Amino acid sequence: MNNNKQRSNESMEDYLETILILKNELRNVRSIDIANKLNFTKASVSIAMKNLREKEFITVTDDGYIELTSSGKKIAKRIYERHTILSELLINLGVKPETALKDACKIEHDISDESFNAIKNHIKEHSK
Repeated sequence: MNNNKQRSNESMEDYLETILILKNELRNVRSIDIANKLNFTKASVSIAMKNLREKEFITVTDDGYIELTSSGKKIAKRIYERHTILSELLINLGVKPETALKDACKIEHDISDESFNAIKNHIKEHSK
């Protein structure tokens, strides 16, 4: 995959993950909430929401509330699970939480399903 397409997918995944997190915090999510959470401009978030809508990962109500579609929710949950497990693993290995969160965000997009599942299973086996 070329770098632009890869960055585009990472960005899309980050937006979907952020919507999921905000949905759990706020219940009703608007573009301004995403802009504030990610420290992005309203304009760039607006463009991203248009792209996510076109790909049918989100819907937007007449009131401007953003909802994840089933396909959007599936991606968001997958990325959020990866982020959570990888950041916890790095913290448990002694990495500072701030660094662990940043690194998990980078790794979560690139790690294969096989490697991630191996890490997840290893943690399950050793946390008993």
